[in-house]
Amino acid sequence: MNWTDERVEKLKRLWAEGLSASQIAAQLGGVSRNAVIGKVHRLNLPGRAKSGGGTAPARTPKRPAPAPRPSGFAARVPTRANARPAGGAMLKEEGQIGLIQEVRAVTSSNVVIPISRRLGLTELTERTCKWPIGDPMSDEFHFCGCESLDSSPYCSYHAKLAYQPVSERRKAER
Repeated sequence: MNWTDERVEKLKRLWAEGLSASQIAAQLGGVSRNAVIGKVHRLNLPGRAKSGGGTAPARTPKRPAPAPRPSGFAARVPTRANARPAGGAMLKEEGQIGLIQEVRAVTSSNVVIPISRRLGLTELTERTCKWPIGDPMSDEFHFCGCESLDSSPYCSYHAKLAYQPVSERRKAER
């Protein structure tokens, strides 16, 4: 569809009358609403006030910027309250983002928490656990490094942390 001088004049007249782009497109025929909007912008036709009232609504003031936090401030990490199974002990392990997190060691079941081999990125192989531990920006950052399962990048312990069945996740959220 070409924009002839006659169609452009009709577009300008309908626009000045206050018709919407959809209404103009319907009257012109063979042109989409978006084509009308594009032509209006290319012609630099004056914009119209938004519908919905004669006066602009009062703007809500912006929130003041939060006070700067101390350099050693750690962000809050949501925690889940889990009951410790009988015979279990609580251990501390440095988590993925460098914060200390509690990890359950269950002695009465077949879950065993591996002792990290503390491997660097270049030391990882297809058979080592690639679970990151610590802050990637620190010198202490490392990977678990224990033997991984055949079909997983993680050892059996970290695979249980990473891959939780949907039903168990929904129970934990409640």
